[in-house]
Amino acid sequence: MLANCIEGLTALLALAGIVYMALVLWSARDFHRACRRRSSAEEFAPDVSILKPVKGIDQRMYAGFVSHCRQQYAGRFEILFGVSSMDDPAVPEIERLKAEFPAIDIRLIECTQRLGTSGKVSNLVQMLEEARYEYVVINDSDILVSPRYLGRIMSCFRDSSHPAGKPVGLVTAPYVGHTPEKGAGLWSRLEALGISTDFFAGVLTARKLEGGIRFGLGSTLATTKTTLVEAGGLRSLVEYLADDYEMGVRIARAGYRVELSDEVVETSVPSYSFRGFSDHQLRWARSTRDSRKLGYVGLGITFCLPWAIFACVSSGFALWSFTLLSLALLARVSVALSVGVGVLHDGQVLRDLWLLPLRDLLAFGFWLWSFAGDTVVWRGEEFHLQKGRLSRVNDAG
Repeated sequence: MLANCIEGLTALLALAGIVYMALVLWSARDFHRACRRRSSAEEFAPDVSILKPVKGIDQRMYAGFVSHCRQQYAGRFEILFGVSSMDDPAVPEIERLKAEFPAIDIRLIECTQRLGTSGKVSNLVQMLEEARYEYVVINDSDILVSPRYLGRIMSCFRDSSHPAGKPVGLVTAPYVGHTPEKGAGLWSRLEALGISTDFFAGVLTARKLEGGIRFGLGSTLATTKTTLVEAGGLRSLVEYLADDYEMGVRIARAGYRVELSDEVVETSVPSYSFRGFSDHQLRWARSTRDSRKLGYVGLGITFCLPWAIFACVSSGFALWSFTLLSLALLARVSVALSVGVGVLHDGQVLRDLWLLPLRDLLAFGFWLWSFAGDTVVWRGEEFHLQKGRLSRVNDAG
């Protein structure tokens, strides 16, 4: 009797996962249509301050810096780099950038105060005080962008086609995880595959079901100083792990619209050991769990491939279970190709498509594991995570 219940439950969950995959495909199509409408919007090019908090040297970091200096943008822009100490290894790289691009307004800000647990947000608070322009763009140190990045991001503020008529308060952008063509480790490839075929699929689905997104992605957070003040300011985020998510939530609550651009940027995925990979995945999982509690519990039904595999095992490899597994595999691959290749233009998805079952089984394991505690590892330090807020393990007692 118990075996029959398990067999039926796993089959039902696999079917629910297949339905979710169909919803992702519908959401991707809707996003594609919205992007085609937006491409005809009038160009908008206000002066912009780009804020980049840095700590240490990341893979492809300098290439990312250079890409920001090569913008084909009609307005003026400045790039502010923030470090906690002038002894940071990134400082010589920033000085090198200033020498290579003397025509670009590049400034290095030493952020001497530690205003909260998040050193990144603490630095951003101090950098924002030095920014000259009303419009600001915040992104991570290793983000690599196209020459039209600023123009395409800023044009979203001019788009007024949304039926709700709310002004745009935040523009965020999708991203792909870059791994080296040669020498990329298994764990790095699995993480990059998850970003393009699972994470962004969830973003598109949330956008469709909720009539827009109400959170931000750290790859790009474009807003104004005025909007930040109305949403409570950056200083209110210094204890949060998912500061990008919280910024979007608060800007949406302040009555603004959060817009998802179609400008895809790149982030670098480091060469992980399994320990580094698992720490990073668990930090993401627990951060999402704290940010979107009900949605995160519901995430369990999205793992159509693992559930279909479990249905095969629990049914004693009955013929019908292989039919279910084939349908689940078809649905999962369709999503990977539609979102990862069709929307994000990530060629790495084709290279690593065969890793999808392993990636999904591991993701299912991390989803389960995320409910077992509140500890996360961030930049080598352990923190407790409660209601999105970070506290050091030793401080939490």
